Amino acid sequence: MLNQTQINEVMDRIAAMFPDAHCELNHANPLELTIAVVLSAQCTDQKVNQVTAKLFQKYKSPQDYISVPLSELEQDIRSIGLYRSKAKNIQQLCRILIDQYDGEVPREHEKLVELPGVGRKTANVVISNAFGVPAFAVDTHVERVSKRLGMANWKDTVLEVEKKLMRRIPREEWTISHHRLIFFGRYHCKAQNPNCSECPVLEFCREGKKRMKKLEMVNTKKIR
Repeated sequence: MLNQTQINEVMDRIAAMFPDAHCELNHANPLELTIAVVLSAQCTDQKVNQVTAKLFQKYKSPQDYISVPLSELEQDIRSIGLYRSKAKNIQQLCRILIDQYDGEVPREHEKLVELPGVGRKTANVVISNAFGVPAFAVDTHVERVSKRLGMANWKDTVLEVEKKLMRRIPREEWTISHHRLIFFGRYHCKAQNPNCSECPVLEFCREGKKRMKKLEMVNTKKIR
């Protein structure tokens, strides 16, 4: 596990790599962000943005989403994985927004996680990006990078990773650090082909050093 000084250095170097890290889900308001994050489960942000480009032109309010047959909404998001369950969740959460929150997305984390299709990660993304409340959403990229670097243990659950990052990173930096770790995992420390040979934090990365050692052994054998 990295100590606090090492974590600070790692985050500073990642910040230098991705100074403009941000939420890549296109949205103009809290409702659009909530819908986009629900759609993003097991799906790339790029694909979600392709679908929501037309979706958000057609549906402007929670009422719009529940005013069409479920089958129509399903067709509108058909190219996204799990579209049937996602369409059902979207209509159900929009009904709740109308019935309980005057058609507005609630700002409170505990209320958001009660909405269909909205888990802890989704709620963290919404409160941090839509309402400016510091939060640390842990997606697959954040979890992978945190464990590879040794900011969390390999067997830690997503919640345990989140709690460790929140303890080690200042609260005012939670949201931007979340985005930076996502960018680092999405564009540099990829799941299958991490760019270890050109990584500015390799000296701190237990996984990267192991991969480079194996590569060195393979190259040595080839030379022989």
